[in-house]
Amino acid sequence: MSPQEELEHLSLVAQISGIDAEIVLPQGRHVVVNGLRLHYLDWGARQEDQKRPVVLFLHGAALSAHTWDVVCLALRQHGYHCLALDQRGHGDSEWPPHADYGLDAHLRDIKGFAEQLGLRQFVLVGHSMGGFNGFSYAVSHSDRLAAFAIVDAGPGIRTGGAKRIKEFVSQTAEIDSLDDAMRQALEFNPRRDPRLLRYSLRHNFRPLPNGKWARKHDLRFWSQINGSERARGYQDHFQHAGRIQCPTLVLRGELSDVLAHEDAEKFVQTFPNARYVQIEGAGHTVQGD
Repeated sequence: MSPQEELEHLSLVAQISGIDAEIVLPQGRHVVVNGLRLHYLDWGARQEDQKRPVVLFLHGAALSAHTWDVVCLALRQHGYHCLALDQRGHGDSEWPPHADYGLDAHLRDIKGFAEQLGLRQFVLVGHSMGGFNGFSYAVSHSDRLAAFAIVDAGPGIRTGGAKRIKEFVSQTAEIDSLDDAMRQALEFNPRRDPRLLRYSLRHNFRPLPNGKWARKHDLRFWSQINGSERARGYQDHFQHAGRIQCPTLVLRGELSDVLAHEDAEKFVQTFPNARYVQIEGAGHTVQGD
């Protein structure tokens, strides 16, 4: 996709989303953390806005940094400097040679990334898998955060919803065309706007020499997932919410089949300083819907 096509698409995104924002493209950058090359999008900051904190975004599994494009456009307009990371094995970041996708590996990535970029008192936002990973960082380093937002992730994860996502990703690991990907993606999530979905898919799939398209993330990640075991592990993991001293936002999509309303309400009460917001009409992928 050419820069002009990307600009035209972002203009359409802003129009559909009702955002009055300067339309700019992010800078794609790379940094090597613990021997692994990580790609991220740097949306910059307007010259007159240098006092707002940096916001670092972490995407969910099988997504990429581009899932945050519309959010970054909107926040940039309000003076925030947004960075969106392609986490290991996703987007344009490297795949770890031994398929290490554990929480500890992601924690090392986030810590190393923040240190190399000199991030201090920044806002950390994580969706789904990125929410689990961001939570790990916040537990250990909330003193370095201005705030933390966890999007549709928390204890009591619904294995049915997680299984549905895993099945969709596996079924679309390789597809005949982007039109085929569009059809299956809309069946999976009819809330997505078809005018915007193709752009999103271009950032999540890559063309193959045989003319087909493959997902731009390491499918070994999914082979490691046992839904019930991982849910139990996360249940223990989230018991440390009391260590997160910075202001925290628990965000849930009203129609999510991954995080239940009652679980989100209980979860927010375990933080020292948190509030809960539910987004009407959105499912699990809140920022996309």
